[in-house]
Amino acid sequence: MARARLFRHRQTKGAGTAKPDLRALGPALYSTLLCLEVVRILGLLHGFRRFLEDTLFGDRLEAVAALDSAAALDSAAALDEWRDGAAGRGDMGRFLDVAAALGLKDLGTAPGALLSYGAYHGDTGPLFSPGVWQGGAAALDLDAITEDGSRSWLAGGPSPAHPYDGATVPDADARDGYTWCKAPRLGGVVMEVGALARQAVDGHPLIRDLLAGGQSNVRARVVARLLEVARTIPAMETWARALRPREPFCGHGRLAEDGRGHGVTEAARGSLGHWLRVEGGRIVNYQIIAPTTWNFSPRDAGGTRGVLEQALLGTPVDDGRDTVAVQHVMRSFDPCMVCTVH
Repeated sequence: MARARLFRHRQTKGAGTAKPDLRALGPALYSTLLCLEVVRILGLLHGFRRFLEDTLFGDRLEAVAALDSAAALDSAAALDEWRDGAAGRGDMGRFLDVAAALGLKDLGTAPGALLSYGAYHGDTGPLFSPGVWQGGAAALDLDAITEDGSRSWLAGGPSPAHPYDGATVPDADARDGYTWCKAPRLGGVVMEVGALARQAVDGHPLIRDLLAGGQSNVRARVVARLLEVARTIPAMETWARALRPREPFCGHGRLAEDGRGHGVTEAARGSLGHWLRVEGGRIVNYQIIAPTTWNFSPRDAGGTRGVLEQALLGTPVDDGRDTVAVQHVMRSFDPCMVCTVH
């Protein structure tokens, strides 16, 4: 009977271009279809898991995720041992071979001051914790974030300034400008963001070991990105099983007449923040600091270089012809200059 009702629904509702209202099928059948959507999501995740285990890692995700266990593989030496025992296991093992051959652990080094807003927040807390890592863990103070536009193609304004008070007014003739990117700082310190920062701040022992000596590098950034995938997919499977169709999934609020607010999260590339001020029911200022803004920051008023600029120092270039090493460094940050330029 349910199949017949669904067939009639397709005949009457599916002929036009309007999106059909599945609720017209009745509560019971509608709920069944929603449950099937959850099954479909789990099926997609299962297919992705198989690809990761067969092609990318050549090992079970749980085995790769166990790299964060002190009883398993929790150091750079142990990672090398896993690679050597994983001949033909997958692309990660091949990357580690290439990284060793090219010396990527010594390429693209930066100070290793790392920032994360925390990722995948839920009722029991975030999957990846927020905070700062500078050879040791520290709490994150959002009030300490500023942006400096003194070396940007931007019109004058308070600089450095907290995003609530910042301005983004283009000026291609700015005297000392050489980029459309501002220079964000945390308490005046240059910060790196991304998967490496998330895993280090969260306390992943392997990633912290790869940062031994206090510096980030090309190899560590890519390994962190790969490892994060292995840690995230099992969590996604748990979240999918916990879905309850028809339950509220979005909270709505009323815009304040006057006030200010912010929202911070972790995008794939790193820490993303939005800050706005409202006066008389209208938005009077809205500032965004994208992940690449942090990583591709120009110099600030004090002349301190951003993360990428420091990571490129000393990078070998063959008389200006061979720039492969430069590309390795830049791409290890997974940049998006479009978002950075707003």
